[in-house]
Amino acid sequence: MKAIVFDAFGGTEVLHEAETEIPEPGPGQVRVRVRAIGVNPVDGKIRSGIMEAIFPTTLPAVPGGEIAGVVDALGDGVDALKVGDEVLGWSDTGAYAEYALAPAAVLAPKPAGLDWTHAAALPVAGDGADRVLDLLDVRAGETLLIHGASGALGTIAVQLAVARGAHVIGTAGRANQDYVASLGATPLIYGEGLVERVRAVAPDGVDAVFDAAGKGALEDSITLRGGTERIVTTADFRARELGVVFAEGPQRRSAARLAELAQQAADGTLVTTVGATYPLAEAAKAQQASDAGHNRGKLVLTVG
Repeated sequence: MKAIVFDAFGGTEVLHEAETEIPEPGPGQVRVRVRAIGVNPVDGKIRSGIMEAIFPTTLPAVPGGEIAGVVDALGDGVDALKVGDEVLGWSDTGAYAEYALAPAAVLAPKPAGLDWTHAAALPVAGDGADRVLDLLDVRAGETLLIHGASGALGTIAVQLAVARGAHVIGTAGRANQDYVASLGATPLIYGEGLVERVRAVAPDGVDAVFDAAGKGALEDSITLRGGTERIVTTADFRARELGVVFAEGPQRRSAARLAELAQQAADGTLVTTVGATYPLAEAAKAQQASDAGHNRGKLVLTVG
């Protein structure tokens, strides 16, 4: 099968296409014929080597862990799925490939009304948004500041926080202000002068901060909160030195919750935005775009 592989840590130039063995599912696993793959910022960080302390990687490696596709083979003990089922979820083996293995327990059915690329946009962002909102204990009536509100994670986080009854302020670039507003947030430009802009729209202060951008907004967040309490980042590695929580814990990978979000996306009650798609062979270009940041919604690789 075709897969994207890296044999050494480095920039996107280390990614290359290779022929690899089609994997065989073990007990509790299924093999998925991959149709779409979510590209996440962590993919580039693992490729670069800066995540080795958190996610040790054995080389050569296939990047990624977020897939949507068709069940192709069943391992022993799998009876909840059958060959031909359309699914989305998390893979055990690298996702940037024509086939991937996944635990049957972390795959959700893909609704007929949800296309492959939008299905691949959901697992990581939905899981991450739920985890951080729970860590922050965001409640109805509170004001939540989300940095990176136009990205894949921010897009879902804004909507889930609004659904909890929170007032959301979302930072993004100038070109994404209307988009953030369409998600239900009060949009603000990030960068210099942010503290004053936030205080102008939230004179009573912000109750919590979710940093999904990692673009140097933690100091402003601490100023706005008057301390580090109820600030969580998923993207800024300076968190520890600043005394801020870095949400690096294991994903929950709940198939039941993912199925719920997928149905909402199919019904149009949850917006999933695919910013750009690339064929599998152009994975390096996709990671270049991801590494650069400032993307609206999700970057997705397509297969076949």
